Amino acid sequence: VQLQASGGGLVQTGGSLRISCADSRRTFSNSGVGWFRQAPGKEREFVATINWNGGSASYAPSVEGRFTISRDRSKNIVYLQMNSLKPEDTAVYYCAASRYATGSSQVLSYANWGQGTQVTVSS
Repeated sequence: VQLQASGGGLVQTGGSLRISCADSRRTFSNSGVGWFRQAPGKEREFVATINWNGGSASYAPSVEGRFTISRDRSKNIVYLQMNSLKPEDTAVYYCAASRYATGSSQVLSYANWGQGTQVTVSS
């Protein structure tokens, strides 16, 4: 699985951004997919996850109600729509394909990781 995250950038507080995770080898269609983020000097943390068919999603409490994860199985892309962004959302965002059909908040559940995309929220 070769995952490519894109769509990051600089946005002001309160703004919105949508980042994408594409699977160039079209092999994560039967896997859960997760978004994680890592800020400088901090550990990688869970953001959101979606199961293989998009029927189930879960979020970290810090982003619940502001972020929405979705997937387009025909295009083999997973999106993360981020609204009401805050400076503390600033991080490199990584997507990953789960070893399982379900999503997971645990890093160890993921076997394949994309390269990350930088999201910066200015105050």
